[in-house]
Amino acid sequence: MFKFWGDGSQAAMDLVKAINVRSTENFNWTFIFILSVVFYVYWSEFHKKETEVLCAGFALYGVHWLYEICNAIIGHIFGYPLWSVSNESTTFILLIGVCWELSMMFSLAGMISFKMLPKDRTKRYFTKNGKGGISCKLVGAIEMALLFALFESFLAGTSNHSFIWVYKWWGVIPVFITTYIPFFLASNYVPDMEPRKRRNFLICEWGLVAVLLAVLIPLGII
Repeated sequence: MFKFWGDGSQAAMDLVKAINVRSTENFNWTFIFILSVVFYVYWSEFHKKETEVLCAGFALYGVHWLYEICNAIIGHIFGYPLWSVSNESTTFILLIGVCWELSMMFSLAGMISFKMLPKDRTKRYFTKNGKGGISCKLVGAIEMALLFALFESFLAGTSNHSFIWVYKWWGVIPVFITTYIPFFLASNYVPDMEPRKRRNFLICEWGLVAVLLAVLIPLGII
């Protein structure tokens, strides 16, 4: 059921080669339903003026897109990306490593992680005499990263190959450390930045995403 590492098999390579990025072959109405749910969540937070929650969502989602773009570039250069999604597991593949359902989940993941933090976000664990310790935001990021990495290992072991890992050195541990921890660090720390720095971070992050997509998609790189 769980798969912890890529196997480098010809079967995995063939699955990646068969991926149809941005094909509407499997498109169905769940696409619209999921979009409406995400829109409702964001609009509800905007209506309640929950600026920090919105920042958490946008911060993680922007990091997600930068990672997916890098993963697609790796696939273009080396033949195979670090991770892929199969045609059979989704209604629409955005980039070789991310489908619509997965991307929409990540659009909400930052909000969820931020809302799960203690009300007092200055709280620290494992303090001694009120000193030292580990920030609750860091602990929360590690916990969420571990949960997501384990769930990804389940997806990699599904019969419809929801996730495809080709490289033998890529699996749960590198996913946990190099991917999911940065995701949740962004959602847990960016909202508490000084407002001007937070705004600049999000503008630069999403500006870079927009430029990369606008340039690399027409060139056929991603």
